[in-house]
Amino acid sequence: MNVLIVEDEQHLADGLRFNLEAEGYDAEIAGDGEAALALLLDTKQEYDVVVLDVMLPGKDGFTVAAELRAAGNFVPVLMLTARGRAEDVLRGFESGADDYLPKPFELSVLLARLNALLRRRQWFDQKPASVVTTEKESGTPSADAVAQFTFNGRTIDLANLELHTPEQTIRLTLMEAELLRYLIHHEGKVVSRKAILEEVWNLAEDTDTRAIDNFIVRLRKYLEEDPAKPTHLLTVRGVGYRFVTSNSQ
Repeated sequence: MNVLIVEDEQHLADGLRFNLEAEGYDAEIAGDGEAALALLLDTKQEYDVVVLDVMLPGKDGFTVAAELRAAGNFVPVLMLTARGRAEDVLRGFESGADDYLPKPFELSVLLARLNALLRRRQWFDQKPASVVTTEKESGTPSADAVAQFTFNGRTIDLANLELHTPEQTIRLTLMEAELLRYLIHHEGKVVSRKAILEEVWNLAEDTDTRAIDNFIVRLRKYLEEDPAKPTHLLTVRGVGYRFVTSNSQ
């Protein structure tokens, strides 16, 4: 497995590379955001996962992740955040990161997060694309059984990390796919912001849950005919959200 470490503090980068190589990974270092983007986009170097520090000279980790996704590169990204600040974590997810790890961290935790990202990627890659659930053909599906979910002319294709609309195909990040899978599994039910943060993103319960609203705004752009007047991803004031199909409101 090839890992790109994007870290400007040389001693930390060298330590990470040494430990990852000792665990059997092939690891390369980029000292800043520009160097990372050059490797990932310009040279088309193939990596299985990126360990991306938020605090970088020049382009920071948020910008690097956002530019990667905008360019159509969806390599899994593990973002390293300062003290695990919730605002950094949520901004990282909005930028396209797939998971986060607060500094300082134990090597065993880093390895566990990397392995989890790789397993999730393999899970999505290996799911059969033939499993399709429409809004009323088989009711609310099991989260593990769904590879595709179709409603109102849109298909959420979890097997290929894509969302198909009549106009375009949108590439999803792993975290977007995880959240959509969670919403599908709870279709028609009210889910709280707290539940989303804890069960999908593994954030502490004392996180400011209002910050999740910005992420929901982006999902509405994918799912709604008019994001300003949502009919599928609904806000339940004071609680959270409810995902419904066109026939279940």
